[in-house]
Amino acid sequence: MGTAPFPVPTGSLLALAALLFCIGLFGALTRRNVIIVLVSIELMLNAANINLVTFSRLGVAPNLSGQVFSLFTITVAAAEIAVGLALLLALFRLRKTSEVKDLNVHKW
Repeated sequence: MGTAPFPVPTGSLLALAALLFCIGLFGALTRRNVIIVLVSIELMLNAANINLVTFSRLGVAPNLSGQVFSLFTITVAAAEIAVGLALLLALFRLRKTSEVKDLNVHKW
């Protein structure tokens, strides 16, 4: 494999992951559109992936466990988006809106 000619410092990767997570958290907590909330959750999962890959290359003997966990996280994120969009389409057909506050399914 070898090393990259200009490796990115660990602190920069952790700062990028923290920034992505904060942007995703802000979007998930403040937005009303369900699609934006799903994209914000994806940003938070990508921040976790960056952390997994960053920490897997640290240590005396860097290993691939972080990359493997990152692949599992990407798979779960793809399934989460597929199920989330399917639910959103079903609720949109029923309620004719994609706003979070209007999607109370317990209300008849």
